[in-house]
Amino acid sequence: MQSSKLARAEGLLFIAGDEGISPEEIALLIEIDENEAVELLDELKNRMNQDDRGIQLMRLANRFRLTTKEEHSNMYKKLAASPIHGGLSRAALETLAIVAYKQPITRVEVDEVRGVKSEKTLQSLVSKLLVEECGRATGTGRAILYGTTSYFLDHFGLESLEELPALKELDLTEEVDETDLFFENMETE
Repeated sequence: MQSSKLARAEGLLFIAGDEGISPEEIALLIEIDENEAVELLDELKNRMNQDDRGIQLMRLANRFRLTTKEEHSNMYKKLAASPIHGGLSRAALETLAIVAYKQPITRVEVDEVRGVKSEKTLQSLVSKLLVEECGRATGTGRAILYGTTSYFLDHFGLESLEELPALKELDLTEEVDETDLFFENMETE
């Protein structure tokens, strides 16, 4: 029964995330008394410290939370700095919206829509696995065609491109950013 309580406490800590969880909350949710919850959390903390694990249990201001171990911090910094996990600039979001709605599309066509060169921005989106080369255009030069990837769908919580928000009719007398139209619905879902 104790291992079941430990497993439930560990699951609650995971779900609580950065906010953490207090012994009182653990006791209430697992239906044990508060002293037993503190003992349970202490046992879980000891087990995590003894085992060769990547996470630990920390107590901060009477709240317990799971954190990574300090000795692995360099690896976590590398992950955060990797091109796949970096944030998207305004230019990248704009370019991504254009590719998503007009794919397959060439770099020159993206440039025409944006009014500026998009080569580096497209390279960045390719390195972040959001856009990929999806063929060649017919005609002179056979330009590379770009389209979104399955990672793009996953990143924005879409099952298919048909789930992209509909583009609203633009009132050309009013200045509207295409990127805002695309991402406005993404952020609310």
